[in-house]
Amino acid sequence: MLKDLLSQWPLIQQIKTGADGTGVEAMSRKTKNLRTKHDGAQVATSVCPYCGVGCGQLVFHKDNKLISIEGDPNSPISRGHLCPKGSDTFELHTHPGRLKKVKYRRPYGTEWEELELDQAMDMVADRLWESRNRSFKEEQDGQTLMQNKTVAHLGGATLDNEENYLIRKLFTVGLGMVCISNQARI
Repeated sequence: MLKDLLSQWPLIQQIKTGADGTGVEAMSRKTKNLRTKHDGAQVATSVCPYCGVGCGQLVFHKDNKLISIEGDPNSPISRGHLCPKGSDTFELHTHPGRLKKVKYRRPYGTEWEELELDQAMDMVADRLWESRNRSFKEEQDGQTLMQNKTVAHLGGATLDNEENYLIRKLFTVGLGMVCISNQARI
């Protein structure tokens, strides 16, 4: 029994195999059975959504559950590194205090109420269309104008050129908006 116990010691295994003590010979039975939290998980590559840099992220998930989000070492931009906001992406998605409903405060109201996303999006679309119809000018001083100056759009910093192009076309041609900008310069 003592002989069996001694033969399992990492030092004895190292002497027997001539290994350098950095491989399996240095592991206990418990250590050999350890697995990472990513064991059996699928990984999806993604881009951090918090600024215009576009750092690469690896999103680990298993059984429809988010396991972790880490920097992508293959990203030519960030080479596996993330800033504090990017490093907190996992926590920002999984924190129990994260808001999951739209908060709305009615005009002159003092309390916030929760709305379903579909209802909130319908309200935004209705108000946008009402504002456009109320203030759209087809012509001014005999010149064709086709403008709406009562609605503006400020795009997010992570929108790429193609998305900004489509937004610009939709809002200028489709809605006649002239107050359009994005945060690409930040």
